[in-house]
Amino acid sequence: MSEEATHSPDADLPKDNGLVAQARRLLPDIVNLRRALHRDPELGRHLPHTQERVLESLEGLPLHVTTGTHLSSVTAVLEGDHPGPTTLLRADMDALPLHEDTDLDFASRAPGAMHACGHDLHTAMLVGAARLLAARRAELAGRVVFMFQPAEESGGGAADMIEEGVLTTADGHHVDSAFALHVTTRFESGTLHLRPGPMFAASDRIHLTVRGQGGHASAPHLALDPIPVACEIVQALQSFVTRTVNIFDPAVVTIARIEAGTTANIIPETAALHGTFRTLTPDTRRQVRAGIERVARHICAAHGAEADIELIESYPPLHNDPAFTIAVEQAVATRLGQHLVHDLAEPVMGSEDFAYVLERVPGAMAFLGARPSAPPGKNIPDMHSNRAVFDEDAMATGIAAHAAVALHHTSTSSGA
Repeated sequence: MSEEATHSPDADLPKDNGLVAQARRLLPDIVNLRRALHRDPELGRHLPHTQERVLESLEGLPLHVTTGTHLSSVTAVLEGDHPGPTTLLRADMDALPLHEDTDLDFASRAPGAMHACGHDLHTAMLVGAARLLAARRAELAGRVVFMFQPAEESGGGAADMIEEGVLTTADGHHVDSAFALHVTTRFESGTLHLRPGPMFAASDRIHLTVRGQGGHASAPHLALDPIPVACEIVQALQSFVTRTVNIFDPAVVTIARIEAGTTANIIPETAALHGTFRTLTPDTRRQVRAGIERVARHICAAHGAEADIELIESYPPLHNDPAFTIAVEQAVATRLGQHLVHDLAEPVMGSEDFAYVLERVPGAMAFLGARPSAPPGKNIPDMHSNRAVFDEDAMATGIAAHAAVALHHTSTSSGA
């Protein structure tokens, strides 16, 4: 679908109170949107109700809005009053297959689905940024593309949106730079944390099947038990990483699920191992892939068993462009305050499909601290926990940060 609007309902927001003050005026509506999204989470590529809420929230803004063909994406383009570059701002919209145990008033009503990774905050913040920037359209030289993306948690929705043309506007302008935020409870609420270079790891899946020979548990010498072979592979993979991979170019190999057997007195024919390996650079990614195959095959061969090995390539490493990272830090420090900007000491070994965007255009992703208040020493659940709770006040900083990054490249005025 496509629509044009001619007036922003937030056009009368004060221009002299700064981006954060304007974001705080928007916050009550944005919190309501976030809670509505949290209450009714959806999984994967097809998010019809989430898409509908986003479209309703963008109504009345001077945007050119389109929706995806093969997934429930929303792309909205804001044209500035002056010619200039194109900046993309992205939010992911999908939830996780997880039962919620937070006791929030707006907890998930969908069995087995929860916004435990903060995508509901991401989506709501990007709507807020669209409203704020629409109110500052006269300052924009160029355009802003708002990318609302499904299927980040599984399926690579960013790659699908790229295939459907999110990096080129309808009138032929190519995206010049891209920015995204990810909330976390690891950092103080309202602070931004990022680094140049590696930010998130590649994440590839491991599926190994050890094939032996079944038999009676009382006579293992007449069978070929795959279970101890599988256990030996798990242990050897850990030694392989610590003894062959450069500690300054790290890898993480995790076997998270083992499947074998049907009852206590039968040696099964097969044992299956499932997990992931995570790396930051292409060379280490290739090294670990080859090492997993070598370890599994040779250990199986040593015991007379066979190995079926499937290593599935998934999201690439996410690298922040160094120059753009500096620009983000400058934009946020200048317009929001230097105290909000912090250097991230080391990359995160989680993965993010915004990496597909940053493979094609310079840009960066930053963490937005959203730690709720808690007594000293209390452990606060973070992303992917069934008890994850985020501080909604941090969204004001997130909205303003999105706007600051866009305005840094396109503003025709000297400040906010």
